[in-house]
Amino acid sequence: MTFEDAIDRLLSGLSQSKHRSEHTLSAYARDLKQAHQFFGATRSLETIDTLDVIGWVRQLSQQGLSGRSIARKLSALRGVCREAMSAGVITTNPVDGVRAPKSPRRLPHALHADAVKQLLDSPVDPAQPDAVRDQALFELLYSSGLRLNEALQLTLSDIRPPCEDIRVLGKGAKERIVPVGRPAQDAIRRWCEVRSQYLGSESTNRLFITAKGQPLGPRTAQRRLAERAQRAGLDQHVHPHALRHSAATHLLESSGDLRAIQEFLGHASLSTTQVYTHLDFQHLAAVYDQAHPRARAKKS
Repeated sequence: MTFEDAIDRLLSGLSQSKHRSEHTLSAYARDLKQAHQFFGATRSLETIDTLDVIGWVRQLSQQGLSGRSIARKLSALRGVCREAMSAGVITTNPVDGVRAPKSPRRLPHALHADAVKQLLDSPVDPAQPDAVRDQALFELLYSSGLRLNEALQLTLSDIRPPCEDIRVLGKGAKERIVPVGRPAQDAIRRWCEVRSQYLGSESTNRLFITAKGQPLGPRTAQRRLAERAQRAGLDQHVHPHALRHSAATHLLESSGDLRAIQEFLGHASLSTTQVYTHLDFQHLAAVYDQAHPRARAKKS
């Protein structure tokens, strides 16, 4: 069986499955086309061994593909070989045991404390309900380190009087109570005072709503924050998650209490929170270089 025949066999079987979307089939086809080009259309599947697969992985890595992308391509190739084994064409799967290289972990993007202040302290028109709502949302994201979806899912009953903390339903339906800073408390109170102006015929008990009384969507929140950052004069794109990362980073810089920040963010594993130690070290290194008399040789 040629490699091309094996690909056709797999894609034909997947297309008949109700559990595979068109998007998935297209991705499989693209990945296998690359493998097809590397191994050769007329290459017999029986002659492809583990070293050949490793060679393909090496080429993909040299082309700059991420470990995640390479892992997806290996999965597609593994499926081709698994089909061939089922048909009795090959006895072992040459992809088994081959792993994609690990991608370097991307550090969260955190704003400097001065940039956060510049963003959140920029003028808000109290006569515009949407501006008042945005201020409450953005203050809350930074104050309490919430994921955007967590904030948008909040209901009025989740705000615990006198608004010093809130009940949050995080990933895996895990509930946590997080504190709310004074600026965020004040912003939420102001929003609740004008929120009734937004109630339409199809009202909701969600805390953050649109002018039609519908739950505020993530795309709208992202766009509104980007526009706010631009008006505030920030020279960088600001995504809602940046406010969560900034809250965690600034807390770690001040306290160094990783366990408390784990609870604050709602991370199931401490290893997830430990990424912020890299950010903290970057801050420490910068301060050290600037302040320590023996950090580096002085220019004459």
